[in-house]
Amino acid sequence: MLPIYSRKSRIKLLLLIMALIIGAATVIYTNILVRKLAEREEQLIALYANGLEFMLNSKSEDNLVFIAEEIIAANKSVPVILTDENENVQSSRNLNPPANISQQRKTDWLKNQIERMKAQHAPIIVRFGDNGINYVFYRDSDELTQLRYYPYVQLTVMACFFLMAYFTFSYSRKAEQNRVWVGLAKETAHQLGTPLSSLMAWYEYLKANSKFADEPIVEELGKDVKRLEIITERFSNIGSVPTLKDENILRVTENAIAYLQNRVSKKVVFSIKAEFPVDTPAKVNIPLFEWVIENICKNAIDAMDGKGNIDLTLTFVGKTNIAIDIKDNGKGIPKSKVEDVFLPGYTTKKRGWGLGLALAKRIIENYHQGRLFVKWSEVGKGTTFRLLLNR
Repeated sequence: MLPIYSRKSRIKLLLLIMALIIGAATVIYTNILVRKLAEREEQLIALYANGLEFMLNSKSEDNLVFIAEEIIAANKSVPVILTDENENVQSSRNLNPPANISQQRKTDWLKNQIERMKAQHAPIIVRFGDNGINYVFYRDSDELTQLRYYPYVQLTVMACFFLMAYFTFSYSRKAEQNRVWVGLAKETAHQLGTPLSSLMAWYEYLKANSKFADEPIVEELGKDVKRLEIITERFSNIGSVPTLKDENILRVTENAIAYLQNRVSKKVVFSIKAEFPVDTPAKVNIPLFEWVIENICKNAIDAMDGKGNIDLTLTFVGKTNIAIDIKDNGKGIPKSKVEDVFLPGYTTKKRGWGLGLALAKRIIENYHQGRLFVKWSEVGKGTTFRLLLNR
């Protein structure tokens, strides 16, 4: 099977190049046709002017009838205005002035048409007698104008169709990915249910047994069992609309870090600072929000090789948002990879699924209507992730 997905960037580029070639060929070919048709119309008007000049200077009535009927009247498409040497309109053909207008307004309208014609073509001089001069002004026919702009209209329609197809395909693919995410999450929650029930029973047994009354490990076991319950709830919430409540955002963040701090290396130092009142609320779903904090911090710990500083700063941004900046002093992210870190499957670790940041971004943007992005990163110095939440 061809590795289409892994080469999707090259395939998209190839399709774009092919589309540009087709579009350029269409424009070039149409312009050739336009140029030939324009030359033909120019020859037609030259013949029109020559016939008019001959008619004005001819004394034979048969010639006048032939020229009037076969040459002058044959022009049924090219707009033409005949004027005297002072550009006073004598006659016109293939023009449709507005209906029910006065003679003066019609004259003004024809003068405007003459200016349009001058912008396209130089007038043809018609001489009669010894000193008489007339001018023939003309412009491109409506058919030629339509043909001139046809390829651009065609390309615009093609581009709209292509964009519509592209976005439809992207939406369908994302919908399919979402179904996979939801199915995996709910199956995980289901699989966790049985062993979790057993662990809860063992925890209750140990807690009730006086033999383990002074064992701190029992209390830690209880915390981990509680944590597993929260994780199961998290997975169960994926795919459904979670309930968002006004929660003390500083307290929720501190609780997430407190649990994580007891389960990572002591060489990792956490600090939390809030630049607003400690009771400031934000609309969050606690289990899912704590999951986001954990995923970002675990990613930072991996980037620091298990030792370093993680600083969390909570601030107001504008009138409606709260920002949570999570800064580490790890390896940093190359500029070319800043957007890739949120793609499912992207990881720099030998062992890892590359789902942590992708899941965190979905939770914040799909469920909390917020934003998660890389605010700053420099290779060798560290990275700052920014969470934006609604107040």
